Amino acid sequence: MHDQTAPTTGRPATAAPLPGVPLVGAQRSATGADDRPGITERLGYLDAATRRINGSLDLRTTLRDLGRALVPALADAAVVHLRDPLPSMERDPGPPATLKLHHGQGTRLGRRARLCRPVPDGAVAALMAGAAPYGPAVLGTPSAERLRPLLTELYGARTLGRLAAGTAVLALPLRGRKAALGLLLLIRRPGKAGAARFDPADTAMARHLATQAGLAVDTALRYAREFATARELQRRMLPAHLPQPHGVRLAHRYLPGERGAQVGGDWYDSVELPGNRVALIVGDVMGHSLTSAAVMGQLRTSAQTLAGLDLPPHEVLYHLDEQAQHLGAEQHLATCVYAVYDPIANRVVMANAGHVPPVLIGPDGRAELLELPAGAPIGVGGVDFESVELPAPPGSALLLFTDGLVESRRRSLSTGLEQLRGRLASVHRHSPEHVCQEALRVLPPGERADDIALLAAAFDGIPAEDVSYWYLQPRHETPGRARRLAAHALRRWGLEELSESTELMVSELVTNAIRHATRPVTLRLVRTSRLRCEVGDDSPALPRARRAGPDDEHGRGLQIVARCADDWGATRLGAGKVVWFEQRLPAGGAG
Repeated sequence: MHDQTAPTTGRPATAAPLPGVPLVGAQRSATGADDRPGITERLGYLDAATRRINGSLDLRTTLRDLGRALVPALADAAVVHLRDPLPSMERDPGPPATLKLHHGQGTRLGRRARLCRPVPDGAVAALMAGAAPYGPAVLGTPSAERLRPLLTELYGARTLGRLAAGTAVLALPLRGRKAALGLLLLIRRPGKAGAARFDPADTAMARHLATQAGLAVDTALRYAREFATARELQRRMLPAHLPQPHGVRLAHRYLPGERGAQVGGDWYDSVELPGNRVALIVGDVMGHSLTSAAVMGQLRTSAQTLAGLDLPPHEVLYHLDEQAQHLGAEQHLATCVYAVYDPIANRVVMANAGHVPPVLIGPDGRAELLELPAGAPIGVGGVDFESVELPAPPGSALLLFTDGLVESRRRSLSTGLEQLRGRLASVHRHSPEHVCQEALRVLPPGERADDIALLAAAFDGIPAEDVSYWYLQPRHETPGRARRLAAHALRRWGLEELSESTELMVSELVTNAIRHATRPVTLRLVRTSRLRCEVGDDSPALPRARRAGPDDEHGRGLQIVARCADDWGATRLGAGKVVWFEQRLPAGGAG
């Protein structure tokens, strides 16, 4: 047997034929059978081979199944060449510039030079442009002359010379719905009885299967393109970076389902809130489709908006539940955990909508699955949610995750949760990155059918000595008192350099607040790597910076704040608003 057509090393010369498939080609020659397979047997073979060829949406699997359907049932070897790069499925790209060997079954033909650049208007271009096959032809006979230019373009004259005389070859185009995608080469080797051949019935079966194969490749390429589009859509709807507020360190991971899994609707997010607090969110839209990814994006956007209103966690879930019921005619369900961490109070408030329980790791290393009131998934409607407040001392950590981390076909949810809890019991006082890495170690080997989202938060807290907080009655003398209180706090922190600008901005914000407030005004100063000042009142109207005229008595306060502060803003709360500004600390001013 010549090297170029020998079976691949490590692979048996023939694979098990499809059930009920007659032996043809070299196998028939070896058995000495003279009768041709009956029409019933051929139809059974075509049915089984068609189902095998169309059994997957993955291109590599489709080509592998094509080879197994053809070899050894219809041929001794099969070779598939496809365009490189693979074409768009919406238009015909014209004659091929390059073909690439994508699969070979039962032969090493073409392995040394996997790329082929066909001659313009040559035999390869003619084959792919038409629907008729080249061949069948038997090498060493006059019938091979029409096939020789095609084989020479694909493999070269030297390789062609190594094919044994009496080898039967059949070349067929692989056409998609709108474009020629490549070609299929079938080979039968000569046996003891003499030269091999493809009779008309064999050729008809091969043409039918080549048609099915072209459509299957087309489907696989379309699915790959749509899957990539959905994956990119999902990736762009997830946050590229998380904020890093003071008093907490955050890390995240997102792992899409492995090859063959559809795009999912898992998401994570973090939103900075007034008072140095931070909202932590992880959710999972049920189902795996482009629709799931789109619904995920809508729910994530809604959650960000609701978080900006500083609503309690259970009210955020309530409004998300209402939103999910208006996302289309179909019902969309999602699970979600929403948590708010306060680094000053060292507390965390959480609510759960049918999600897997978070894991809280204490400063002593004890890991606990939080038994929150589960609630119903978002989208069910008419369900109450409940917030739970828990201590979160410095040195503790929280992990929010989706069920793909702990549940699989071979592992129950309860088993996975317990394995995760045990794994995280040894990672206290580590970085949130390390928490994520350790959590992923509980994944069993093998492909994942579901995507996974993780959000880890390491709680550092803000020391009480770095916070000053006052309630101020809305009186005319209040701005002066606010200036004195701020100056005293800055002296205590050794930040006298910031006194003049801070007193001026505090006076302006407190003056604006008492003009609209009906209840006590709040003033808070927080020293971290920056100095942050927050003034709150019970009026929901957000201030707007405007240009004051030369005779206006008001309207210059926010202009002063914008000019003096490094950053400033206003946030509407459930019962009012907070206006804040930040300044960089002078060298040596950090606590």
